[in-house]
Amino acid sequence: MPSALWNAHSLRTPDTSSPAVMTRRAWWLVVLNFLLPGSAQTLAGHRRLGRVGLVSTLALWALVVVLVVLAALSWTSLVSILANWFVLLVAQVILLAYAVLWIVLTIDTLRLVRLVKTRPRARVGIAALAVALVVVSSGSAVYASQVAGSARDAISTVFGGGPSVPPSDGYYNFLLLGADSGGGRDHMLFDSISVVSVNADSGAVTITGIPRDMRNVPFSDGPMQERYPNGHEGHADATCGWDNKINQLNTEVGLCLDGDAMYPDAAAIGSTPGIEATRDAAEGVLGIEIPYFVFVDMDGFAALIDALGGVDITVAERLPTGALHKNADGSLSGIKGWIEAGAQHMDGDTAQWYARSRYTTSDYDRMKRQRQLQAAILDQFTPATVLTRFQDISKAGSEIVHTDIPASMLSYLADLAVKAKEQEVSTIELTHENGIDPDDPDFAYIHELVDDTLHPATPTPTPGDDGQ
Repeated sequence: MPSALWNAHSLRTPDTSSPAVMTRRAWWLVVLNFLLPGSAQTLAGHRRLGRVGLVSTLALWALVVVLVVLAALSWTSLVSILANWFVLLVAQVILLAYAVLWIVLTIDTLRLVRLVKTRPRARVGIAALAVALVVVSSGSAVYASQVAGSARDAISTVFGGGPSVPPSDGYYNFLLLGADSGGGRDHMLFDSISVVSVNADSGAVTITGIPRDMRNVPFSDGPMQERYPNGHEGHADATCGWDNKINQLNTEVGLCLDGDAMYPDAAAIGSTPGIEATRDAAEGVLGIEIPYFVFVDMDGFAALIDALGGVDITVAERLPTGALHKNADGSLSGIKGWIEAGAQHMDGDTAQWYARSRYTTSDYDRMKRQRQLQAAILDQFTPATVLTRFQDISKAGSEIVHTDIPASMLSYLADLAVKAKEQEVSTIELTHENGIDPDDPDFAYIHELVDDTLHPATPTPTPGDDGQ
C-alpha cells in the first residue's frame, strides 16, 4: 500500500476508506499546490483548472528567469523596462491576478483533500498549512503588485516627461534646491542651493554648495540676464524690499516680476519661474550648464530619512534642536534638545535639525553639514535598503521631491549611481575657506575653481621618468 501513495493513480482515485492514505495524500496535494500551482488539480482534480494554473505558473517563472538574465547582462536595460509606466501597470495587474488564482487553487485543493476522510489529528494541521502557504504565496504576489504600483505612482509624480539631454562637458549637472513649501512655491526662500555634478563616464559625484546669501550673481543667457546684464545688483521693485541674495530670486520672480511671462515654458517642463531664475543664476555662478533641477521640500525631509532607516553622521560639535529664537542678549530660546558630538545614527527629525541648525554656528558651517548629510543619504541608498524599504522610500520621495529629470533617464542614472557608490563624494564650498567672499564674489575665480575640480589636469610625465 505505501508504494501506491506515490503514483498519480492513487492521488486521483485513492482508497477513501483508509485515513492513512487520505492523510498522506492531503499533505502531498497541499505542498504540490504551493510548489507548483495547478499540479494538484492536474493530478487529482479538475485538469482544465490545473492546466490554467500550470501555464500561469510556468509563464511567471519564465518571466522571472528572463528578468534575472537581463539584470545580469544589462542592468540599465532592466531598469529602463521597469521604469516604464505601462509595464509597471501590466505587472501590477498580472501579479494581482496571480494572487487571486493562487487563492482559487488553494481553495480547490482543500476540496480535493477531503479533510473528513483524513486522520482527525491531522485535519487542523493540513488546513493550517494550506492557509499559511497561500498567505505566503498570494501575500508575496500582492506585495509585489503594491511595489509595482508604488513605483508607477512615484515615477509619474516625481519625474518629468521631457526628453533627455546629453552630458555637458562630460557631466550631468543637477540643481538641488531645499526649502519649506508651506508658504507656497512662489513665496519661499531657498534654504539650500547646491549643484550635483555626476561624471557621465565614471559616476564620480561632486557637490558644489552655493551660499544662499551670495550677492550680485550673474545669469546665463535668458530673461534674467536681459534684466540684469551686470549681475543681480539691485531690486526688481522697491516696494518689495527684497535683497539681491540668490536665495530670494524665487520670491522676486514670483511676486515682483511677471515670472510667467519671463519663463512661459516653465510649467510645461514641471518647473516654476522662480526655479528657472535660480537655475540661470547657478549656471552664471558656476559657469556650467545645468539641464535639470531637483526640489526637496525640507518640511517633509524627515520622512525620507526615516524611510531609509536613518543616516550615520559624525557630528563635529554639539548642536541645539527646536524652533530656536535668538534673544536680544544673545541667548537662545526654544531649545528642544541637543545633538551631541560624535558618531550618531540620526532619525529624520534629528537629521532635519542637523541640517537646519545655525544659531550656534554660521551659515557656512550649516552648508557643510547639509553637504555631509547629502553624501550620507547617497551612501544609504544601497540596493538592499531600496528593496527592503521601497514603498516607504517611494512614498516619501513622491511627497517631498519634485524634478524635471525625465523618467527616460532613470536607467542611465541607475547605472551611474552604481558606479558612484564605489567612490567618495567630493565637495566644493563657495565660501571664505576657498577664498570666496559671498558678499563680493569673484566669479571668474569660481569658474576656474569649478573647472579645475571637475576636470583636473593630467600630470605630464617629465623626460626620463621611468615611472619609479
